[in-house]
Amino acid sequence: MEILIQILQLLLSLSILVVVHEFGHFAAAKIFKTRVEKFYLFFNPWFSIFKFNYKGTEYGMGWLPLGGYVKISGMIDESMDKEAMKLPPQPWEFRSKPAWQRLIIMLGGVIMNVVLAFVIYIGMLTFWGDEYLSTKEVNKYGVRPDSLAMEMGFMPGDKIISLDGLYVDDFGKIPMNLVLNEVNSVEIIRNGITTNVTLPEGSLNKLINHRSSIFTVRIPFVAERFSKESLAEKAGLQIGDTILGINGNNIIYFNDFRDEIQKHKNENVVISVIRTIDTIDIPMKLGEDGLIGVYPKGNLNDFFEISKKKYTLVEAIPAGFTRTLGGIDNYLKQLKLLFSPEVKAYEGVGGFITIGSIFPKQWHWESFWKLTAFLSIMLAILNILPIPALDGGHVLFLLYEIIARRKASDKFLEYAQVVGMIILFSLLILANGNDIVKLFR
Repeated sequence: MEILIQILQLLLSLSILVVVHEFGHFAAAKIFKTRVEKFYLFFNPWFSIFKFNYKGTEYGMGWLPLGGYVKISGMIDESMDKEAMKLPPQPWEFRSKPAWQRLIIMLGGVIMNVVLAFVIYIGMLTFWGDEYLSTKEVNKYGVRPDSLAMEMGFMPGDKIISLDGLYVDDFGKIPMNLVLNEVNSVEIIRNGITTNVTLPEGSLNKLINHRSSIFTVRIPFVAERFSKESLAEKAGLQIGDTILGINGNNIIYFNDFRDEIQKHKNENVVISVIRTIDTIDIPMKLGEDGLIGVYPKGNLNDFFEISKKKYTLVEAIPAGFTRTLGGIDNYLKQLKLLFSPEVKAYEGVGGFITIGSIFPKQWHWESFWKLTAFLSIMLAILNILPIPALDGGHVLFLLYEIIARRKASDKFLEYAQVVGMIILFSLLILANGNDIVKLFR
């Protein structure tokens, strides 16, 4: 059921992105009185799920959910309709229009995807506002690094101050900033002393391929409820007790306690707790699993002040614009890493399985729209890359035409389209091939 929910979210998101992107081409073509022969959501090799004609345009839905397309008269595209291009140009055809109009038609899809992200961010900020856990709040207890972070030199309880001198207020964005800004040194406070952790060589590649955040928060161990047959409950521990340590050792954080208690399986231990204002020692005999049967308080609101900001519609417009520009900047940095031979980010390129897996396993509208905005920016940037068969390839040839004042030949454009399609299919195979390899790791 969880996988089905992720698939449905992916398909809905892709449908929105494709329709908006293709509508950008469609609307620009209509403005300049250019005939649009087809408007399709998803591809339709051999057959369509449905189709209908309206005012000279065939609208339909294909069965292959790899994108969508509009077929514009007189344009060399993925349909490779060579016979139509042999006929004399007609006034309503793409090839008959001035270069500047054709340029706007080709940029229409990319522009609409950026506009979509902008509109989504405005809506999200207006409806939900902005909410995050600040690094300052996390630093009350310090971070809990995972195995990769500890390999890089971080320790439990480190308080993160800055990344190469940059303070990141949103704690959840620290791992992303480590990657996108190619951080070399992290300033921390450890045991009250300010120092620096220099990331070892090869860290960037490991961070890119890491599937989870390298940092989590540390929280005090406060008993919230007991398991059935709880050893701690039988020994006298009570809900609301705050655990202080084991056998006289000061261990106040849940994850640290969980790691330490496993070292005392089948042993007698003394658990120190604070109850109201009293410190109490509770002896108990552990079993083979080394568990005491206590569930901790895990709601971050119990330990941290969550940063929240509400926006009016007017306030959300500039904030949405800033967020859109930030998303574009972040994705451009990701593309830069993709072409770095040292980082080997191409090993982490994923296809539809990877994209689908980023959606939550339970339907959550805020997460859905946040991811859709991100994917819209990604689609816009990828489409503007100067690769034949993408919008950016057409834009490149149109800019050449405007500067050189002569068109590239139809034969050249046909060959370029074929080369571009080969490149795209190769990237598609690489991305989805990586997905398949990851499934068997």
